[in-house]
Amino acid sequence: MSFTPGPVKPSAQTLDPQSFGIAVPETRPARQPGRALVTGASTGIGWETVKRLCASGWDVLATARRAERLAALAYETGCAAFAADLTIPEHVQALYEWATAEGQVVDAVVNNAGGARGTDTVIEAKLDRWKTMYSINVLSSLQVTQAFLPHMLAHGGGDIVFVTSTAGHETYPGGAGYTAAKHAEAMLPETLRLELVGKPIRIIEIMPGLVQTPEFSLSRLEDREQAAGVYAGVDYPLVGADIAQAIEWTLSLPAHVNIDQLKIKPVEQATSTIKVRLGKPSE
Repeated sequence: MSFTPGPVKPSAQTLDPQSFGIAVPETRPARQPGRALVTGASTGIGWETVKRLCASGWDVLATARRAERLAALAYETGCAAFAADLTIPEHVQALYEWATAEGQVVDAVVNNAGGARGTDTVIEAKLDRWKTMYSINVLSSLQVTQAFLPHMLAHGGGDIVFVTSTAGHETYPGGAGYTAAKHAEAMLPETLRLELVGKPIRIIEIMPGLVQTPEFSLSRLEDREQAAGVYAGVDYPLVGADIAQAIEWTLSLPAHVNIDQLKIKPVEQATSTIKVRLGKPSE
């Protein structure tokens, strides 16, 4: 069949999907805000996620190690806060008991706690740094998930978000320790989707690229000048609020919609090592 190309004029005629013999269900409503736990809430993406969810009507529980930061966040946003070190099983258990006291239900968990330490080459790797990165990125997310997943299943379902990194899906020189930890963390949502298929739990992985947050690079490099250099010449890196907006969006979608993986990078970034600096691509 041939036709003549050209502009199309509006018509009052409508298409009924039923005419094709296909029943199309009605779209389900957006997920209503519930009660969410955000880890790593004392800075950066975690802090901004608490702010965003509170502003969107969620009842937010915030946790991190630094109580003074949490107190400021609670004052600013109205969230409830609990200081804990999520690498310690007893702290995770105490957090769970606090969050679910008196029959309260947690509908969403945002596993955001993590971080990088150093830029050691493989041959010069410092074992204590690698252990720390594995503990704060992988084991903390594992323990929080183990605590809250049975609770969610017992109360009709919920959402578990893992904030990993583009580093969990690539590597670069001097980054093996961090990328190894993030690759391992990324296997938690990958495996959970297989283990939970058919159950009312959404497993969401958010993979940020270059995000300029107050302390991530400083914690990694332990030098303010070097930390500032990570973002030097990049006009518009991502900020914590960009990732928080994406997290809130994934949680707000209708319950049958799961954003398995969402990779977010600034336009000026191609990979972890290839970025535009001062108008010129560089490594």
